[in-house]
Amino acid sequence: MSVETKQPPLHRYPLEGKFGPYGGRFVPESLMPALLELEAAYESAKADPAFQQSVKDHQIHYAGRPTPLFEARRLSAHFGGATILLKREDLLHGGAHTLNNALGQALLAKRMGKARLIGETGSGAHGVAVAMVGALLGLRSELFMGQADVERQRFNVHRMRLLGAHVHPVDACAGTPAEAALEEWAMDVKSTHYVSSSAVGPHPYPLMVRDFQAVIGTETKGKILRERGQLPAWVVACVGAGGNAVGSFYPFVEDANVQLLAVEAAGPGPLAAGSIGVLYGAKTYVLQDDAGQMLQRPGAPAGLNCLAVGPELAMYKDAKRVECIGVNDDQALEGFHWLCRFEGILPAFESAHAVYAGAMRAKTLAKDKLVVITLSGRGDKDVDGLFRGQEGKSGERA
Repeated sequence: MSVETKQPPLHRYPLEGKFGPYGGRFVPESLMPALLELEAAYESAKADPAFQQSVKDHQIHYAGRPTPLFEARRLSAHFGGATILLKREDLLHGGAHTLNNALGQALLAKRMGKARLIGETGSGAHGVAVAMVGALLGLRSELFMGQADVERQRFNVHRMRLLGAHVHPVDACAGTPAEAALEEWAMDVKSTHYVSSSAVGPHPYPLMVRDFQAVIGTETKGKILRERGQLPAWVVACVGAGGNAVGSFYPFVEDANVQLLAVEAAGPGPLAAGSIGVLYGAKTYVLQDDAGQMLQRPGAPAGLNCLAVGPELAMYKDAKRVECIGVNDDQALEGFHWLCRFEGILPAFESAHAVYAGAMRAKTLAKDKLVVITLSGRGDKDVDGLFRGQEGKSGERA
């Protein structure tokens, strides 16, 4: 069956930089000129066929798109329900979905005449992506990373440095890596572009990141219709701030029969248990107490340890278009071992949260249904930490 699929209109939801009541710009006045410049540059680039073709060419020839939609036959058979399909963003160059966004923003920065990329990173996946595209396009790259994450994610720190990036450790007492990166940007907006790590922050970042990440869902929808002639019952993705999730969900939002499941690290997360507030420069759901103080999430993995979720997902939550659940460490570890033992795939620990939740949904459905799980990244960075204390246990988990 041959079915043509197109990405939904890019301005279907946002109005003046907001998603319903969420989004906007809540930043120091010193950053407003940079945001206005970025908004104008992005609108121009989005309307320029040459820029869009450049993005597409780099996605294909550098990043390795399209990524496969893989049928997890043994995992599906183990649970005896719906067929589980894995969107393999772990096979993207660099090993994570973060390259989709970093590549698009770096090409935009180059078009704007910027010479330096800066950003913050938690698990290091975004930092590696920024370092890669910086090297590719001849742009200097600098990443700000929490001191604890620098120690936990040494593998990715080494990768960033090998790619020519400068990594700035940020002590927790001195603020967050995001705050450090934004302060650096404010001091040199003329030659620097701040690369947001996810679909959060002031307008136009949530819209821009969503657009660059929507390639995940657009490829998924096109392939599943062409090859199977039906849409999935569920699309499942892990959520930190929401980049890979909103990219996976967006092309399916208007398909009423497709359920969307956002999976946070149990703790709980801002989408499931947050309240409305302002963080990272936008109005959205924030993990805070009654006095507006931020709540810590010490147990969440670096890539899911976010205190606010993207404003688009906040809007979807209010509209009851997205269901949000939490998956704890033990459950995520089950999902990790399922893919290792049944499919020969080592997913990122963040992705393993979605694997567990997706498998639980699949086993309740009929065999003719489909469940798509986005594997946001590969697990090289997590193997050492997950293996400690697990000797002799991993065989039992399969």
